[in-house]
Amino acid sequence: MTVDERVHVRIGNASGFYGDRFSAFQEMLTGGELDYLTGDYLAELTMLILGRDRLKDPATGYAKTFLRQLEAGLGEAMDRGVRIVSNAGGLNPAGLATAIRELADHLGLHPKIAYVEGDDLLPRAKELGLGRPLTANAYLGAWGIAEALDDGAHIVVTGRVTDASVIVGPAIADHGWRRDDFDKIAGAMVAGHVIECGCQATGGNFAFFNEIRDLGRPGFPIAEIYQDGSSTITKHAGTGGAVTIDTVKAQLLYEITGARYAGPDATARMDSIELSSDEPDRVRIRGVEGEPPPPTYKVSLNSVGGFRNQVDFVLTGLDLEAKAELVQRQLERGMHRKPAELKWSVAWTEQANADSEELASVLLRCTVKDPDPKVVGRAFSSAAIELALASYPGFHVTAPPEDASPYGVFTAGYVDASEVEHVVVLPDGTRKTIRPSEQTLELAPAEEAELPMPLPQLVAAGRPARSLTREVPLGRIAGARSGDKGGDANVGVWVRSEMAWRWLAHTLTVEKFQELLPETAVLKVTRHVLPNLWALNFVVEGLLGEGVASQARFDPQAKAVGEWLRSRYVDIPEVLL
Repeated sequence: MTVDERVHVRIGNASGFYGDRFSAFQEMLTGGELDYLTGDYLAELTMLILGRDRLKDPATGYAKTFLRQLEAGLGEAMDRGVRIVSNAGGLNPAGLATAIRELADHLGLHPKIAYVEGDDLLPRAKELGLGRPLTANAYLGAWGIAEALDDGAHIVVTGRVTDASVIVGPAIADHGWRRDDFDKIAGAMVAGHVIECGCQATGGNFAFFNEIRDLGRPGFPIAEIYQDGSSTITKHAGTGGAVTIDTVKAQLLYEITGARYAGPDATARMDSIELSSDEPDRVRIRGVEGEPPPPTYKVSLNSVGGFRNQVDFVLTGLDLEAKAELVQRQLERGMHRKPAELKWSVAWTEQANADSEELASVLLRCTVKDPDPKVVGRAFSSAAIELALASYPGFHVTAPPEDASPYGVFTAGYVDASEVEHVVVLPDGTRKTIRPSEQTLELAPAEEAELPMPLPQLVAAGRPARSLTREVPLGRIAGARSGDKGGDANVGVWVRSEMAWRWLAHTLTVEKFQELLPETAVLKVTRHVLPNLWALNFVVEGLLGEGVASQARFDPQAKAVGEWLRSRYVDIPEVLL
């Protein structure tokens, strides 16, 4: 079917997280033509932060930054006819809607404001078997947003919807899709997934960043979504960064968990995506296949796990291992009560015969956790500082002693979709319940993709195969992007030629992945093959402990695991180099 590319909805995104570039909202409004401007403010850690805010003041619980952005840009948006959709409502979308009305009155503006709620399951958490968390929010879909837009809303704010839903909702409203248009909805989900994280689609956090001419201030992304669900990813003309097949591919692989990417409105088949680019800064996404959504909704559960503290000892010069052993023994002996969890880690960054003190030093970190703040508070940090004149030569720490601080634990729960009352409150105050999808399909791993033919055996007369390879970093030919899903890490790896794909698919097995990243060797690692993207996706279960808020490891969101993998040396055929 031929698609009229003149008929599309143009959706820009101005926020990828709570704390993203403040001026992006105004830049997107004034930088060129848009139909909708969206913002994604919520993440697992953000929900915990908002939960703590709500404990202090029940009137809060939403992203206040969004209000300040509206104060500067609402008049501009209304003058240009740009409608705004955001999940900045967090734990209190009704409260945010009220605050926006008050702001608009102050500005002398009269936008129609709607909000979506029903995701907050905290009052029913025990009844639903979700325990006793601090926050419990179901991931809602896009149909409440679409209903509000159909009713004429200029601004729609939501609580916890899936990140892509703020993009999918406008596409549904503009194109008039049906509930069972799963291919089209999945296509919009994929476009939403690409632009939801802001500049990660335009060169930010990009493995081959040094190939981008102007990355000083990358522009934010735009999705032009067509009637059939296909899309073009682009950005405003004259902005920094770049939109290429590789920047889009990197984001497609970000924080997915395999070939089936499930949401409450559809499941997108990531192994069906086709990418092409005929113009600079314009990448076409076609061919996305959709399936009915699962019968359950995912629930984001955040709890206060206890209290934590840490101290970083600086070890310098000679006998570093002996110094580390001494201070570990001294500190553990000096603690009156042993914490529930005590972990030592060392960053071995020193250089022999270093010409600066910093290069001659390493950091020895002691991290402690316990349900009782007294155990890991001043009692712990004081025990460390008391060693200052009685331990290894050159003793010092990186910061003054601190008291214990609470840490969060994230877990994912699931409830039957029928248990969640998805409600949209229209601009006139009318409440409308959004029913879940009538068609559902239990989520199951995708069928195993067929591997490409391996590269022919690299042997020359009288020469061993190894002589036709070179040991170099994997990143010489492969890109990667990694991130977190609760306590699990997701690592996407891709290459840029069919020949390199034939090598990668047969070389980077689970066993090789665990060999290259020894930290994962004792964990369950699952590999997903995406031949359409020349990519592999690895899910590492438990690498992040109880999630980002628990600060279980050096890189608590696994943002740099992909770059660690790219830095590891492997034997790569010379023909690929």
